[in-house]
Amino acid sequence: MKNGISMKIGVIGVGHLGNFHLKQLSEIPEISVSGFYDIDQNRAEEISKAHKILSFPSLESLLDSSDAVSVVTPTNLHYNIAIQALNAGCHVFIEKPITDNLSHAGALLNKADELKKIIQVGHIERFNPAFMALKKTDVEPRFIETHRLAPFNPRGNDVPVILDLMIHDLDIILSLVDSKIQDIRANGVKVVSQTVDIANARLEFANGCVANLTASRISQKEMRKIRLFQEYNYITIDFLEEILEEYKVCHEKIDDIAADKVVQIGADNTKYILYNRPVIEKHDALREELRHFVHSIQHASQPETDGYSATEALRLALDIQSIIDQ
Repeated sequence: MKNGISMKIGVIGVGHLGNFHLKQLSEIPEISVSGFYDIDQNRAEEISKAHKILSFPSLESLLDSSDAVSVVTPTNLHYNIAIQALNAGCHVFIEKPITDNLSHAGALLNKADELKKIIQVGHIERFNPAFMALKKTDVEPRFIETHRLAPFNPRGNDVPVILDLMIHDLDIILSLVDSKIQDIRANGVKVVSQTVDIANARLEFANGCVANLTASRISQKEMRKIRLFQEYNYITIDFLEEILEEYKVCHEKIDDIAADKVVQIGADNTKYILYNRPVIEKHDALREELRHFVHSIQHASQPETDGYSATEALRLALDIQSIIDQ
């Protein structure tokens, strides 16, 4: 490790989200925060005083003092900053999307492989407590429906809603469905910004699974839900409330299941719907994914949301955007 024993991690960009990165990294005992760099000097002074964390005068000086960095900047800056960090010998955490184009994403992957450095991308919903509980169950969905809605916020409008919001659900779906996409249909509308603000996409997979996604940043209220349908089973996840609910069809009544969790169906009285809402062990998803980044570096292991899976999510998002733009 550079200049010491403990792993040193810095933050590049301390806007709204970068501020949270500083807070959560400060709570991870295995590392120390080397400091941060932000191009806005007034913001840098404010954050440095608030957190009592060193503000570096240049990106180069932060990289020289860090073993790894979190890149929390506008998407169009991801590539230039991340490639500089890799060349300086740093492992890199990049907020999603990995970059704004596939050429830059591929260049980052090649550079990381060449230098044997870790790239992890901030697809935070993979670390949501409810989604982590889902991974403990057998899931082979035949139909998926997602809704990711948010009120309008000037932040994030440098990219279309597909790259801003929908890409979270694209990444999740690609992690759940082990099959190639055969067909994509999509439409979207610019409402208040210069890029698409509301979009819908329908994905058809070779194994027969169909996914229908809706993303909007002009909603009156926030919603982040996914519904998974498969034979004799329906699962819904509320990412905001961190709730997982499962409805399972059984052909025999299970005596030790509480009566209020069993609904009898069918004229022949042979089928039952069992309702289950497991107790979710809560944690901060951002801290969990940053801990995972640290663990991946320490053990030289591939992160759950590595640069390759993030690039596939980007590829799909760009395909959807291209269809909308036609």
